[in-house]
Amino acid sequence: MKYRKLGRTDLDVSLIGLGTMTWGEQNSEAEAHEQLDYALSRGINLVDTAEMYPVPPKPETQGRTETYIGTWLAKTRRRHDIVLASKAAGPVRDPKRPGHIRDGKTFLDRNNLTAALDASLKRLQTDYLDLYQLHWPDRSTATFGRAYPWIDDDYTVPIQETLEVLRDFVRAGKVRHIGVSNETPWGVAQFLKHAETQGLPRIASIQNPYSLLNRTYEQGLAEFSHLEQVSLLAYSPLAMGVLSGKYLDGARPEGARLTLYTRFTRYSNAQSEAATREYVQLARAHGLSPTHLALAWVNQRPFVASNLIGATTLEQLREDIDSVDVTLPQEALDEIARIHARYPNPAP
Repeated sequence: MKYRKLGRTDLDVSLIGLGTMTWGEQNSEAEAHEQLDYALSRGINLVDTAEMYPVPPKPETQGRTETYIGTWLAKTRRRHDIVLASKAAGPVRDPKRPGHIRDGKTFLDRNNLTAALDASLKRLQTDYLDLYQLHWPDRSTATFGRAYPWIDDDYTVPIQETLEVLRDFVRAGKVRHIGVSNETPWGVAQFLKHAETQGLPRIASIQNPYSLLNRTYEQGLAEFSHLEQVSLLAYSPLAMGVLSGKYLDGARPEGARLTLYTRFTRYSNAQSEAATREYVQLARAHGLSPTHLALAWVNQRPFVASNLIGATTLEQLREDIDSVDVTLPQEALDEIARIHARYPNPAP
């Protein structure tokens, strides 16, 4: 395994991070524990979860993913072997955001964040998180594949107020470092400004989508990673499995995520399919699996601290982790650039 610094912190995180959002929905507790055991045996130390998980979010399963991690920690007593990250849900501002968490009271203010963190710590059976992230902004933004809505929200919690709450979590020893997720360049700039001018905690990371089908991170956020050392934790690096090629030509393999759930449409359009077909052909021309091409490309990006993979089987997990040993030759990188020019960000 390879390791990179998380922002300006002293934490070294594994280049491949373990995503967990299927645990409690597509994966059982035993399978979750098996994945954790195997991931750690391969050198993975970053485990990422959220109070909202598993996905699709439902009242009857909410928090189950953290619970499974907590039972593994209680059984193995390996808390100090992992960098444990979780996320607090933001407010409900579109139909796909879950309204059942705390009865929809998920603004990023003191009462809600305190309730969220304490519940997560209880489920995880730990007294601290290495990284606590805001799952999505408190305001309406151009996230989750939608255009900027250009609306005035009735109410939003000021970023400075949210940071003051997070500061108190750090002071209390409940959180070591903080991060954001599904955030925008404006939002990152505001978090950094308040940290610098008000002496508040500095965000170490941003967890946003990043893959061959969605490179929008490069347009405004990669510069923050470079010049301000805000590390990217890249999620959906396989575009929910689309870049493996298994969904080409309308295929819907039994048990696969896009087969089971109709809510996931971000990567299911004609342009994404056309681009995926070319990336799959490129991988095979270089003797690689499509999965290794897609993941190795993300691994090689300098602003990525950890590439968050998710798997429902050990076979998938093994292939995903093996990508850390793949280095794409310059010819492959050049062809990726040509494909991207023909199909720029088909699934933003």
